[in-house]
Order: sequence, then C-alpha cells, then structure tokens
Amino acid sequence: MKSAISHPTSPMLYLVPTPIGNLKDITFRAIEVLQGVDVILAEDTRTSGKLLQHYNIQKPVTPYHQHNEHKVLQHLVDQLLAGKNMAIITDAGTPGISDPAFLLVRECVRNGIKVDSLPGATAFVPALVSSGLPTNRFCFEGFLPPKKGRHTMLTQLAEEERTIVLYESPMRLVKSLAEFMEYFGADRPCSVSRELSKLFEEHVRGTLREVHDHFVQKGVKGEIVVVIGGKS
Repeated sequence: MKSAISHPTSPMLYLVPTPIGNLKDITFRAIEVLQGVDVILAEDTRTSGKLLQHYNIQKPVTPYHQHNEHKVLQHLVDQLLAGKNMAIITDAGTPGISDPAFLLVRECVRNGIKVDSLPGATAFVPALVSSGLPTNRFCFEGFLPPKKGRHTMLTQLAEEERTIVLYESPMRLVKSLAEFMEYFGADRPCSVSRELSKLFEEHVRGTLREVHDHFVQKGVKGEIVVVIGGKS
C-alpha cells in the first residue's frame, strides 16, 4: 500500500485512532499514516505490536504513556522540529480521550508543529448512541476521580440535565453504580456497554437499580462505558 505521507513538506504529529476491539475497525488512511511516519508512539508497545503486526506495519515504536510523557516530552518535540513525522496511538480508541496525547499536542501547537487528528474509533460514541438516552446534548467525564474530588464531582453531576457518559473499570463498576444510585436516585435511567465491537459485546439498559442488580448477579468483565440519563 502506498504511503499517504511519503513526502511530507513539514513535520507532523498524527493522532491515529486504533480499534477498540475488532481489528477490522481501522481506516485505510490510518494504516497509510502508520506506514508512512518515521516513529510510532505507543501507550503499550506489546498491545500495539499485535495491531501493527496484523497490518504488516514495520516502523520504530517508542513507548509514550502517562508514566513517561513528562520525561520524554521535550525530546519528542525536538525530534519533530528536526523534521521527523510521528504518529501516536493508544491501546484502543482515539489518543487524548482518557488516554495520553494532550501534553504532546499542546507543545506541538506552541511550537508551530502541525497536528492532524484522524477520525476513528472511540468507545463512548457507540455506547452513547445505542443507549436509548438523549444524544443531542451530553457531557463526557471519562474516568471519575477514585477518591479525592469524587464526592464533589458526583454532587455536581447529580444536577446535570444532559446525558452523562463515563468510563469505568470492571472491578469498580458495581460499587460505582451503587454510588450513582445514592447521588442520582435509583430510578435514573442507565445503560452500561461492555466489550464493544468484541465477541461478547453487551448492552444492559434499565434503571440504575436494575443495571446494578444485573451486574451484582452476573459479575463484570471487559471495558466498560456507563451512560446515565440527565436530571429531569
């Protein structure tokens, strides 16, 4: 496949969405960009390696994640200013959406380095549109703080009139749903989507109490998106 960026005129940082489950959910353009850049920045090189191998993409891969992004930031900017083209990918979904990318994008903007964000997969969109809850106005909060600031955030969200979209880990889902009942009321409509685009994709819809009770009985595995109706 011919590279879409084989002869760039200036350095560029590409934000490339990767599949959230099914490896087929990647665009032709994303593959072309990954084949054409000088360096690929990856949140987890082992996870990304499976995707790159699947599409026979053989490029240098450098770790870039929340634990090293401050340390390597200036080095990456210097490489970009020297003329290298880079793509940043995460384990799944769009870089910058509850994943590393913001710091590097901000420094690129400050230094006049071009940034191109490709459209593509992100987990909260299919979860939202399949929830049956209003999609014309919504707020996305990503992962709520686990401790400090959590009470304040939940108190604020209890008054939110727009549909609320959250990410949650499977280990915390049942406890979080119980908290949501306490702050929002047990009858608030809710949809929990897990394992989107994967073999065991599931959408559980009902009131917060109904959804909570379902996962208490069944147990929880996989990546989780929680969608909650806004305050009436």
